[in-house]
Amino acid sequence: MSLLSPAAVQEKLKELPGWSLAGKEIVREFSFADFVGALRFVNAVGERAEAAGHHPDIDIRYNKVKLALTSHDSGGLTERDLHLAKVVDAISTKN
Repeated sequence: MSLLSPAAVQEKLKELPGWSLAGKEIVREFSFADFVGALRFVNAVGERAEAAGHHPDIDIRYNKVKLALTSHDSGGLTERDLHLAKVVDAISTKN
């Protein structure tokens, strides 16, 4: 998969409120009512990520979950990352 240009990443981020660029990753923090809600979200993301064969870096801190997306095999951001970010956003509205 080909890398996106910095300009393309910035343009795509306009469609992803809450996500920001951090080096070669896009990151977002999600908050939930409690630890169980955070775990429920992480498990749902994990199922979709596994099915897509594309896995985010995940940091869980009680009721907060920080996700970082990048295509390690491509050396930066690709369409795959932006697609998974949209999937994650859809999951977050259900939890």
